Amino acid sequence: MRAGTAVIAPTAPLASLDFLAPKEVIALATAGLHAPKDLLDWLPRRYEDRRRFDAFPAQAGGPAVCLRGTVVDSMKRAFGPRRQFYEAVVMDGTGGVFGSSKVTCRWFNMPFIHKMVASGQEVILYGKPKDLNGKLVIDHPEFEVIREDGGPSIHLERIVPIYRNVSGIAQRRLREIQHILLERIDPAALVPAFDVDPTYPRAEAFREVHFPEALEQAEAARRRFALEEFFTLQLNVVWRRARHHDHSGRVLGTKTTLLKRFYESLPFDLTGAQKRSIKEIVADMREPRPMNRLLQGDVGSGKTFVAMAAMLLAIDSGCQAALMAPTQILAEQHFLTFRKWLEPLGVRVALRTAAKEEHTHLALEGEPQVLIGTHALLFDKTLFNDLGLVVIDEQHKFGVTQRSRLIAQGTTPDVLVMTATPIPRTLTMTIYGDLDVSVLDERPAGRGKMITALRTAAKQTEVTKFVKDQLEAGRQAYLVYPLVEESEALKAESATEAFEKWQKRLSGYAVGLVHGKLDAEEKEAVMRRFRDGSIHALVATSVIEVGVDVPNANLMIIHHAERFGLAQLHQLRGRIGRGEHKSYCILLTDGKSADGMEKLTVMEKTSDGFVIAEEDLRIRGPGDVLGTMQSGLGDLKFADFLADTALLREARALADQVIKEDPMLKGQHTALAGMIQEPQAKSVRRD
Repeated sequence: MRAGTAVIAPTAPLASLDFLAPKEVIALATAGLHAPKDLLDWLPRRYEDRRRFDAFPAQAGGPAVCLRGTVVDSMKRAFGPRRQFYEAVVMDGTGGVFGSSKVTCRWFNMPFIHKMVASGQEVILYGKPKDLNGKLVIDHPEFEVIREDGGPSIHLERIVPIYRNVSGIAQRRLREIQHILLERIDPAALVPAFDVDPTYPRAEAFREVHFPEALEQAEAARRRFALEEFFTLQLNVVWRRARHHDHSGRVLGTKTTLLKRFYESLPFDLTGAQKRSIKEIVADMREPRPMNRLLQGDVGSGKTFVAMAAMLLAIDSGCQAALMAPTQILAEQHFLTFRKWLEPLGVRVALRTAAKEEHTHLALEGEPQVLIGTHALLFDKTLFNDLGLVVIDEQHKFGVTQRSRLIAQGTTPDVLVMTATPIPRTLTMTIYGDLDVSVLDERPAGRGKMITALRTAAKQTEVTKFVKDQLEAGRQAYLVYPLVEESEALKAESATEAFEKWQKRLSGYAVGLVHGKLDAEEKEAVMRRFRDGSIHALVATSVIEVGVDVPNANLMIIHHAERFGLAQLHQLRGRIGRGEHKSYCILLTDGKSADGMEKLTVMEKTSDGFVIAEEDLRIRGPGDVLGTMQSGLGDLKFADFLADTALLREARALADQVIKEDPMLKGQHTALAGMIQEPQAKSVRRD
């Protein structure tokens, strides 16, 4: 720190800092940065090793490059009557005369660029080169003009941080602000309420994450801050789990008469995974606290029968059980399944949706013991007399408020939530860390063989013939497309276009169409007709991803398969292979996307949802995977570390230690109480 300079407190207003201009304070505030601690948390999004630069590329394609060169020509150009772009030709420092030593940079509709980039300047560029009529072009590159300041520079000859843009503050100036701040910040004030790693001072980690001497330093610092973030996450998880365990519940499941009769009535044996899960559920229900368990099983792994067993235990204990499904047709399917297996046991089952109410018994026989429904269960207080067990199917389709509202219909009932969405094991402890987890990792016997085949540039005549062969054999088919309607932006056939073509190709067979733009009643009607066999081939979008059980459907052809996510493809494939017939999932693609082919090859090689989830995490990264889940983790700064199992376990161990030492955070860890956040409630919607 320079002599005579004041020490900066992390919470001081930015306006009090003498090295910031008023307009800079306003620009930083607009970006949500109001205090020095906010600035320190504005971490680099990447680094450039400016001790060496990439060679000017000889051809287009490949990853982004970081180049250092001189602007040898610049000019404004126009295309069309009112559209302009600014062009600068940059040549490498060797002054080579071959095409490989220069690149053309273009900025469209940014007239101010000509004031920033001019001939004779030395610049650093970052972007992906492409080919344009034989010359290499980078559109809208990140750039920085090199100024000769004299003396050591934080901008050159070192590993340089590159930050997310703050409108009104140049990258170079932002770097200078961070450097001055790190020189003057009070290191003692940066020590947190709970230090996850006392051996690595936080002030040192901030210096090394912003201005590392080696990339390994930056990674180690980022890992430390990731541990802090995950500790906060796990502290909330462990807190919720402890508060749930504080509740006193009632002991259920000691009587197993109905469960034994249920086992004896089944014409097949349950899988080892199903038996193990039921055993775990029985142990939970017999505890004098409410069960809070996740049943995680691949599509078609038999979650429904495990839920049925749990509900029979509740009924045998003299209380009601409820199952909430996300759609009416799924609720109806559950009702039919439960009626088939439970009515012979004398169990009274009722269906309640916004559009339908049905019972397996007469009112004079008593209250329903099993209630199956949609969101409609949330709005009828007369349904429940003594709710002891709540089962929530496809739980990620429901918001926190919806789950809580159903649970509130009983008095601290046991809760079993189910999901068929493949979740990497490393994320399960984060997303569902407050739940006990049962996993169904075996496929029930009696299911037909599943064949997945990847085909590039398949001939339509061959595809049509294969579909006809299956329909003639009495089976049904899904024909899946990524788009609802034709799009100018995307070169992919839509479901609406394809529907008309398939009606002609499959004349003599009934072809249906379902997509997300149909209203709920229309979708339900089409899916019902497909389930009862009056529709033979169903042209669809991913709206069928979580759908009904149609055992007779044994063929799925996914067009433009590269446009679907890996987890989504697996969910779609789970719609078939649910009957005794051999099933086929055909993935059609043009083969032009390397990333797409990698993803589809995974699908072709395995049908294990957990393997697919791990591969999805590897290919897309945790940030993108989390973006598709209702996880509440979408704003994590260090999502890329979510695949680091050791780090997650370390964070969990620290959180467990804190709650064990200070269960209510009112003693030695009272400063951590402010980290506890109630989950964000989602709106309750009716069917």
